[in-house]
Amino acid sequence: MVLARMNKTCEMKYRMMDSPLGKIEISGCEQGLHGIKLHGRKIPDTDPVEAPAPPERLGGPEEVTEPLAQCAAWLGAYFHEPAVLEERPVPALHHPIFQKDSFTSQVLWKLLKAVKFGETVSYQQLAALAGNPKAARAVGEAMRSNPMPILIPCHRVVCSSGALGGYSGGVAVKEWLLAHEGGPAGKPACGGGSRPARTWHGALGGATSSQPAGQD
Repeated sequence: MVLARMNKTCEMKYRMMDSPLGKIEISGCEQGLHGIKLHGRKIPDTDPVEAPAPPERLGGPEEVTEPLAQCAAWLGAYFHEPAVLEERPVPALHHPIFQKDSFTSQVLWKLLKAVKFGETVSYQQLAALAGNPKAARAVGEAMRSNPMPILIPCHRVVCSSGALGGYSGGVAVKEWLLAHEGGPAGKPACGGGSRPARTWHGALGGATSSQPAGQD
């Protein structure tokens, strides 16, 4: 993983791609990825409730930067070939949020590195991992500030009580993503049934619950 430095003006590029959840827009520059936006909020096998998607803004391969190409390949593997996901490189990150040393950037960085496909973590566990066990509410704010959902997996952050908690893409999307990964809620993955969710076992000694994080 690379955190690219903001040492020049970014020339932004955009790409629209299809997914089981509808249209996804990825944006970035030559130095790294800036964002991932879920435009469709469509849940497979249900009536889609889609926001208008902007037109595809990249005309040909020559306009696709390496970070965008890597992100598209990563998302394609996430949705269609999860078994090879670990083999896909994660693009450099160049959103301004990663250019400063803040609690939000620490939380998002730890979430990306520590909580893998099929795992979940509570807001309080993630706060402890980022160095402040009492900052569960701040973790919730960090999740709402996440510019790269799915890649930085804020859908894997749940309440200590077992409740799913909120999600910027909608709770139904969060349920589907967790079920796609074998989680406890929502519909099974497209290729077949689901498997029990793996709770995160990392630097917190494998604890599976703690005091309520105060998130809904």
